[in-house]
Amino acid sequence: MLSLFILRFHQRCTRKPLSDPSKLYPFHLHTLSLLPKRNKPKKHSDVTANTWNTTHRFVLANPTLSILETKCKSMIHLKQVQSQMTVTGLCLDGLAYSRLIAFSALSPMGDLNYSKRLLFAMQNPNAFSWNIVIRAICDSQNPSEAFLLYKEMLVVVSVWCVSLRPDNYTFPLLFKTCAKLLLFRMGHEIVGHVLKMNYDGDIFVHNALIHFLVSFGELEAANKVFEESCVRDLVSWNSLINGYTRSGRGKEALRIYREMEMEGDVDPDEVTMIGVVTACTQLEDLKHGREFHWYIRDRGLNMTVPLANALLDMFVKCGDLEEAKELFERMEEKTMVSWTTMVMGYAKFGYLDAARRLFNAMPEKDVVPWNAMISAYVQAGRGKEALSLFHEMQAMKVEPDEVTMVSCLSACAQLGALDVGIWIHHYIEKHNLLLNVVLATALVDMYAKCGKIMKALQVFHEIPGRNALTYTAIIGGLALHGDAQDALSYFLEMIDAGLTPDEVTFLGVLSACCHGGLVEEGRKIFSQMSSKFNIPPQIKHYSCMVDLLGRAGLLKEAVELLESMPMEADAVVWGAMFFACRIHKNIELGERAAMKLLELDPDDSGIYVLLANMYVEANMWDKAGEVRKMMRERGVDKTPGCSSIEVNGNLYEFIVRDKSHSQSNQIYECLIKLSKQMELVESVVGVPHPKDDFLYASEVNN
Repeated sequence: MLSLFILRFHQRCTRKPLSDPSKLYPFHLHTLSLLPKRNKPKKHSDVTANTWNTTHRFVLANPTLSILETKCKSMIHLKQVQSQMTVTGLCLDGLAYSRLIAFSALSPMGDLNYSKRLLFAMQNPNAFSWNIVIRAICDSQNPSEAFLLYKEMLVVVSVWCVSLRPDNYTFPLLFKTCAKLLLFRMGHEIVGHVLKMNYDGDIFVHNALIHFLVSFGELEAANKVFEESCVRDLVSWNSLINGYTRSGRGKEALRIYREMEMEGDVDPDEVTMIGVVTACTQLEDLKHGREFHWYIRDRGLNMTVPLANALLDMFVKCGDLEEAKELFERMEEKTMVSWTTMVMGYAKFGYLDAARRLFNAMPEKDVVPWNAMISAYVQAGRGKEALSLFHEMQAMKVEPDEVTMVSCLSACAQLGALDVGIWIHHYIEKHNLLLNVVLATALVDMYAKCGKIMKALQVFHEIPGRNALTYTAIIGGLALHGDAQDALSYFLEMIDAGLTPDEVTFLGVLSACCHGGLVEEGRKIFSQMSSKFNIPPQIKHYSCMVDLLGRAGLLKEAVELLESMPMEADAVVWGAMFFACRIHKNIELGERAAMKLLELDPDDSGIYVLLANMYVEANMWDKAGEVRKMMRERGVDKTPGCSSIEVNGNLYEFIVRDKSHSQSNQIYECLIKLSKQMELVESVVGVPHPKDDFLYASEVNN
């Protein structure tokens, strides 16, 4: 039954399944044996038969077995019972002896190594006893030893015990271990044994094989096993549905669920619902997600915590925050995942203050919710709060990870907080955090945006596995610093390396061409976006091209490009057009661009000021006066200018006419001195000195 897809395994694995199970020596056990040994279990005072004994429901009248089942609480007790069973001959009974093995292997007070000794000393070995020990090893800290024991089992079979052979409980345990340890080749060999021993039609083996295959992303092979199964139970359907969702193939998962409904042989349970709800999350399918929620309530399915968390995640990611809030409030048990999902939901919809209140109310927090809240601040452009929360995280003795560092570096890039960024870089090196490509790219971006382009280049060249994101970061950084030729060189190097640029990459290289006046290169790259890389230009790319053409004085071509855009031009595009007209003193076209800008944002004082200045530069004083009058009539106030500087890790913001700083008088006196020095320079070398308003400092970050 499995012969059709077993050929595919042979294509993936050069080794062939063994023809004789007793010759299972080619297993790669020499490397697996290096895994850490199983720790001795902690002492457990409450040991009952239910915690270890897989046969406790059998009624056995022997008083010795009764003591083993109800009174045995340590290995000393077990050995006393074993001695009594040996004297009475009870050890010759396979079921009775298996109870000794079960206590030693599965009890919290047991000894796994002793259970192996009991197993090898068994007079009449049976698969049930071997499966007990294999199961215990699979759940131990060294599950690879299960394959060694399986090999011993096959040796026993081949040498002296024909009645003992692996059964339909043995192979599921082995497949489970292969999936846990990511041993695809080993699982392939186990499949050969399944075929050899004619267990390919067993439902338990089939379900375990499906789970093994989906764990490695072999969904087509898993689907083939599923289709060839004579009997499909709920476990079969759940394994396949959840396998597709784990691989991000939600559409196929929902298709399989519909097939399950049409057959009508089994009813879905909570595990099924987790799979289909997750599929709806991947597809952002709120309609079907709600239907599954109603189904769960109407059928009275148990709202387990994992299922409730899956529904929460679905509502948040599909845009229904209100439904998520109601579900969250109804949840009797909330885990850290539940709280973190809601924090991310509030942040996603812009309710950062509500997200922070919920974050503060969490009963316990590990690094994940801290990362979620810090990332939310960064994505909202509130880098100061992000770094403040990071310092609070450190005060709470929560160890940051690579995700924390990426968010904090992004905050530093937003704020220009170089000192904090350097400290984070040193922290990464001191604590030996994994400098993966994502974290290294964040370092490159931070150094570039904080003015240290040479340091950014140094970090870039130290990254061993540079990807498209890394190149995009350095190209954008070079563009920001006006290094157009270098940015273009790295772009070409990226293409030669076989990496595919995205929209952000093209935005960076077009921006570099704009700063460097590389018109021909910009035209070529803009054309290649759609023709070669099948990336339709977005409005930001058009803005760069309008700016590039406008700066070069190609105003007619810039207007033609603007008018040919497939989308409506925004303020950025018209702003680029306006600045180009002002540079090249094209008053008529500049007026048109300014009027478009005022239509888009009539309250933007900057447009009025720039338009008036353009008229002044052209000696059109009457027009300039009309613009000033228009500002007064519309009640538009001039927005004060703002700048910032970092001193000793603290960020300070400077705003026009702001005297809120405690040392504003001293700052003002310093500015007067600087102004006089600038006037002196003007008188000596003829550099014009602006007569604008002074700037006053306001402390932003302590």
